[in-house]
Amino acid sequence: MTLQPPAAPQVSAPGDGPAPLRLKLALPLALLAGVALLLALPPYDLWWLSPAGVALLGVATHRRRLRAGFGLGFLAGVVLFFPLLNWTSFAAGWAPWALLSLAEAVYVGLTGLATAWLSPMLDRRRYLWPPLLGLLWVTQEALRDRAPFGGFPWGRLAFSQGDAPSLRLAAYGGAPLVTFAVAAAGGCLAALLWQRPSRRGLGYLAALAALAVAPAALPLAGQGGTTKVVAIVQGNVPRLGLDFNAQRRAVLDNHAKATLQLAAEVKAGTQKQPDLVIWPENSSDIDPLLNQDAAQVIAGAADAIGAPILVGAVLRTDNPADIKNAGILWNPATGPDLDQTYIKQHPVPFAEYMPMRSVARLVSDKVDLVRNMLAGDHTGIIRTAGLTLGDVICFEVAYDGIVRDTVTGGAQILAVQTNNATFNAAEARQQLAMVRLRAVEHGRESLMASTVGVSAFVGTDGAVHDESGFNEASVMVRDMHLDGSRTLATRLGVWPEIAAVALTAVALAGAFLLRRNRRTSGNNGEEKAEAR
Repeated sequence: MTLQPPAAPQVSAPGDGPAPLRLKLALPLALLAGVALLLALPPYDLWWLSPAGVALLGVATHRRRLRAGFGLGFLAGVVLFFPLLNWTSFAAGWAPWALLSLAEAVYVGLTGLATAWLSPMLDRRRYLWPPLLGLLWVTQEALRDRAPFGGFPWGRLAFSQGDAPSLRLAAYGGAPLVTFAVAAAGGCLAALLWQRPSRRGLGYLAALAALAVAPAALPLAGQGGTTKVVAIVQGNVPRLGLDFNAQRRAVLDNHAKATLQLAAEVKAGTQKQPDLVIWPENSSDIDPLLNQDAAQVIAGAADAIGAPILVGAVLRTDNPADIKNAGILWNPATGPDLDQTYIKQHPVPFAEYMPMRSVARLVSDKVDLVRNMLAGDHTGIIRTAGLTLGDVICFEVAYDGIVRDTVTGGAQILAVQTNNATFNAAEARQQLAMVRLRAVEHGRESLMASTVGVSAFVGTDGAVHDESGFNEASVMVRDMHLDGSRTLATRLGVWPEIAAVALTAVALAGAFLLRRNRRTSGNNGEEKAEAR
């Protein structure tokens, strides 16, 4: 059933062309768009709803005034981001959660505004619906991934496609290409909704099928022939919640005990000897470079397992107010290798450091619970005797450039050290979806090591192996392939996204010319009528 615009103008300005859908229909469509985009993402994983959400918002905002287009997009963004980011309220309370969700919703509002702005172009050439919606969503995500305060890329269309054929597109153009394909599929649906039944509709159906199904036939990067045994230790924490940091020695002991148990199984011949052991972020919230007791615990575990351990540690500085979030390679017998230490480059604003602290304190009395985390200045390349690891910490997996830099720097496998103890299983699964995309994008087998879950290994096809449960202790050991071939996405880097943003700018400028010509034609028509 096609949605036909009403015959008489509703809210369009004179000379602006046909009217949009009635507002009483557009409002529920915008709400449904937000619901569809939410349910496409983990933990729901109804990936096929992503194009539907894009289509519903496109139809709702088409031909509307700009402020109405923004309002409908903003409404869809609120429906999407408030439940999606609910886990942020567990640590910092409702105010930061609300502010972050509203800020993210603004970007979806801008997408609605841009769709309304492009209406003259979409009316003239309906076949532009797929590419233009694809470009708009890539551009929206490019902006949201960078601003403000370094951006927050959660909820990208690409992160909803873990089980979809379109995930394979990540190997050819990264997350931006996956987002483009998903939004372009939504554009096909939107064009069908506005198109009267005709042969042209068959073309949109064919394009939709190609975008949704054809990527399944794309080849992926081949696996390297060399393998190394890698172990993930998920030690768990005494209890969930922000106050787990007060029990930091118990957390460290949990990870050490699990590693000692693994060493006993290796000695008994029931488990493989690992070449590398990965502990998660915050597995030692006590600085092992300053605290001798913590150093002895880690050294005992490394000596027992007979392999280096990548320890997630919080490091103190000369300034008591400042800390660093680090991954430190701890070797058996010789201890920490300070040359193989990675400091998190992208601390999360309002969670790991507080921008405008004095202003933020007026909003929430929990501001001073947030310490000042200093950013690192180099890529997370960790070299061991057996392999070179690309290390990213927690939310950094959401940022394209940080992950890619490890691969171009020589990483043979990718590791995400994370601490989900202050969040919930939904947040952990959202993060794992990002790991899946990165594995395909760069042709590197990957893993996620969490304090409480979810921890898992991921193949270069995005398949998840040995997934742990949430809020439990777990140890996983797996042979990981090294040195997969470098993908086109890795070689292209940011250029596909730059191209999409540039084409979006051209399209917006083209719509400006169409709008100006329409106004000029309308004025000329009025002058001729008066002359007659």
